Amino acid sequence: MKAVRFHAYGDSGVLVHEEVDRPTAGAGEVVVRVAGTTFNPVDALVRAGFMREVFPLDLPHTPGVDLAGVVADVGTGVGGWKAGDAVVAFLPIAGTGAAAEYAVAPAEVLAAAPRSVDLADAAALPMPGLTAWQALFDHADLQAGQTLLVNGAGGAVGGYAVQLAHRAGALVTATASPRSADRLRSYGADRTVDHTVAPLPRAVAGQRFDAVLNLTPTGPEETAALVDLVADGGAFVSATTPGPEDAGRGVRTARIVVRGDAAQLAELVARVDSGDLEIDIARRTTLADLPAVHEDAAAGRLPGKTVLIP
Repeated sequence: MKAVRFHAYGDSGVLVHEEVDRPTAGAGEVVVRVAGTTFNPVDALVRAGFMREVFPLDLPHTPGVDLAGVVADVGTGVGGWKAGDAVVAFLPIAGTGAAAEYAVAPAEVLAAAPRSVDLADAAALPMPGLTAWQALFDHADLQAGQTLLVNGAGGAVGGYAVQLAHRAGALVTATASPRSADRLRSYGADRTVDHTVAPLPRAVAGQRFDAVLNLTPTGPEETAALVDLVADGGAFVSATTPGPEDAGRGVRTARIVVRGDAAQLAELVARVDSGDLEIDIARRTTLADLPAVHEDAAAGRLPGKTVLIP
């Protein structure tokens, strides 16, 4: 079968589309015929070696933590799944990924795939959807009637966060470029802020939020300004630069480290099938194009969530 792997850490040039052995299912595992995987920013960090102490890899390594596909083989001790089942999963970051024609997945991370979207497109749900869910409800404890600021809402995580927060009854302010504003309003954002026009603290002067979700890289001063936008007793949750351990005013701070959770993923799938959660795909391309996708991401040229199809 074909897979994309890297044999050494480095830039996008280390990614090689090559012939490899088809995997077999061990105890507690399934083999999935991959319909789609995606690019996530963490893939580039792992490939470059910036996270080797956090996620030690056995090289060569196949990237791709988002998986959508059909179960092909079932290992011993696996219950509830059989060949032919359509599934999605967030794979362990340090494990073998889904940038291949077939991938191995621990059975406990699987959820049934949504029925209302193309199976390949469902690969755009697991990691960003779980990140948004865990940020809002596990870390920020977001409740109906509360106010939320999503800084950097134009990406996949931000889009899911706006939708989930709106459905939870929160009042959502989203920062994004003008090209994303209409989409975010359609998701339920009560207000959009063009971050290219004025610094965020000035744009929302006089307002504080029960929760601030930061999805963009920020320096110390900008991070401090975002924390200052949190109301007393509120929460600052970041996917990038962490807030201070002691922010004062009863403000809680947390940095998201997304984890696999099949029950949460199944809830996200149910919301997709009910029409309460939309999967936004900016681009579909072949798995062989993965090195170019990494290169585009490094140059800031990715138009949005990219699905890769073997």
